[in-house]
Amino acid sequence: MAHGTPANLVYVTAKADWESRLATAKAENKVTIVDFFAQWCGPCKVIATVYETLAKEHPNIYFLKVDVDSPEMTAITEACGITAMPTFQVFVGGVKVDDLVGASQDKLKALVAKYASAAPAQ
Repeated sequence: MAHGTPANLVYVTAKADWESRLATAKAENKVTIVDFFAQWCGPCKVIATVYETLAKEHPNIYFLKVDVDSPEMTAITEACGITAMPTFQVFVGGVKVDDLVGASQDKLKALVAKYASAAPAQ
């Protein structure tokens, strides 16, 4: 799959989908990385291609994207304490363990690498 969105990169647009995906990740003991972004956020657009590339490079990690301006996701973004975009949060076994605020490519790559070693193989 050289082109297109990788199967492990999912746009979450509903609360039920969010809860289901975290429950699945918990059951499978999967690492999940979430990109909280906004359509109007310039840095979010720049880092999005890096995020997609990382998803392709790490098929054993779930990568989710949440639009903070989506009415369906307001409660989730508030519960996750999102105050700036982009914010990346890492969940292991359904529990938040780390986060990164800002669009630093190097820091995002380091964050993914840190948890990639803990992610079970497919």
